[in-house]
Amino acid sequence: MKIINTTKPILVDELYEYLKDNLNRQFREHKKENIDFDLLLNGQTITIQKPDLYDGFLFRLTTTGSTTLEVAKSEHYVDDVNVLTLESVLDDLFVKHLGATAPQI
Repeated sequence: MKIINTTKPILVDELYEYLKDNLNRQFREHKKENIDFDLLLNGQTITIQKPDLYDGFLFRLTTTGSTTLEVAKSEHYVDDVNVLTLESVLDDLFVKHLGATAPQI
């Protein structure tokens, strides 16, 4: 699990909408494949998954403070090229949207 500190307060509903608007588009730009990931919001946690390709979650993002985000990455797909691309996209989006100071997951 990685802890990401941000310079802006994290509002989980706002982060969820931002990721819904940008994650899949940016992934397609990087990977040149038409894969869309599902984002689920449950309380203070956003889960990223792709059930038709992967069992379970790929990433789980949980706000644990006003400027702290915990990022759990599935241990089952650490070397998968789609997951590595998704990780890079998330890092970029965290910097752009939250002012993340240590975005490497």
